[in-house]
Amino acid sequence: MEPVYKRILLKISGEALAGEQKFGLDFDTVLRICESVKKCADMGVEIGIVVGGGNFWRGRSSGKMDRTRADHMGMLATVINALALGDGLEQLGVPVRVQTGIAMQEIAEPYIRNRAVRHMEKGRVVVFGCGTGNPFFSTDTAAALRAAEIDADIIFKATNVDGVYDSDPKKNPDARKFDSLSYLDVLNNGLQVMDSTAASLCMDNNIPILVFNLNDPDNIVRAAAGEQAGTIVK
Repeated sequence: MEPVYKRILLKISGEALAGEQKFGLDFDTVLRICESVKKCADMGVEIGIVVGGGNFWRGRSSGKMDRTRADHMGMLATVINALALGDGLEQLGVPVRVQTGIAMQEIAEPYIRNRAVRHMEKGRVVVFGCGTGNPFFSTDTAAALRAAEIDADIIFKATNVDGVYDSDPKKNPDARKFDSLSYLDVLNNGLQVMDSTAASLCMDNNIPILVFNLNDPDNIVRAAAGEQAGTIVK
C-alpha cells in the first residue's frame, strides 16, 4: 500500500486500550494497535498519537471533586496509556518517543513542538500524554491542538463505531451513517465526533478528521492508504 498522507495525528481513546475488560489495560489489545501503527510507519507515514485516559479515570464524571484536580488526575491516566503504547511499539522495533504536556522528565520528554517534529522527520512515532497540559480541555482538543502544531495532514479518530451517525447506532437500528460532513454540520447538529472546542479548532485550521472503527486496527493502515474507512469531516 502507498500512503496518501505524509503526517497523521492518531487519536486513540483510553477505552480502546482496555479491550473486552472495559477498564485498565489489555496489553494484547495494545500490541494489536501498535502492529497497525508499525505498518503505517513502515509505509513511510509520520505519526503522532494522542491517547485518552478514560480506561482509568474521567475527570468530568468525578462528581463532587474539584474539576481542575480531577482533570489533572485524568492527565496522569493518559501518561499510563502513553507509556504502554510506547512499550508496545518498542517491542515491535518501532522507534518511539513519549512526550508529556506536564513535565515529568524521569519518565518522558517534555512536549516541545520542534523536537516532536524532528522525531517524526527521523521516522520516530511520538506519543503525546497529558492532553494539552491544562484542565477543562479534552484529549480530543489536545489531538486538534497537536495536529495543528505539528502540521498534520489529517486527524484519525479511532473509536468503537465505524463512523458518525445521526443517532446512537447501538440504540437505534435505523440510525443513518454519514460518509462525509462539514465542520458546521458537526457543530450545528451536536454530532458526537469531537467536542465543540476540538471541532472549532479543526475548522479554524482546516484539519480534516476521519472517524473510523478501531475494533479492526488495520483500519488505521487502510485510512493511511486513502480508503474511506469511516466518516470524513472537512
